[in-house]
Amino acid sequence: MWKCPKCGREFENENQQHYCGESPKTVESYIAEYPLSIQEYLNQLRKTLLDTLPNAQERISWSMPTYWDKHNIFHFAAFKNHIGIYPGSEAIEHFSDRLVDYKTSKGAIQLPYNKPLPLDLLAEIAKWCYLTGDHH
Repeated sequence: MWKCPKCGREFENENQQHYCGESPKTVESYIAEYPLSIQEYLNQLRKTLLDTLPNAQERISWSMPTYWDKHNIFHFAAFKNHIGIYPGSEAIEHFSDRLVDYKTSKGAIQLPYNKPLPLDLLAEIAKWCYLTGDHH
């Protein structure tokens, strides 16, 4: 077990990336925690998701902005060098041919800050997750 020296939480992995401190209560407060350069990316993504999923509830789940409508549709989180997008493993597989320029894992996509966000693709992924009910 590894204990974070800043917040005291314990994790299985050493230097586990996590949110120190109390979990934010709103997406606005989550975004406000980051430097302005990162806030710009987060706000672009948030606006795209709100436009794409007008009936979804915006909430914080697992300390991340989450879009929900009867099931989790989409999560995202800010990291030092990228935004992590968590649409679920089926979505990653379904859109894999269009994600070749990004680092992906079973259920995540990494969008580096040194490239513009692929907002049209992210809107399509969010819509697909909403319509298919891919649970994650």
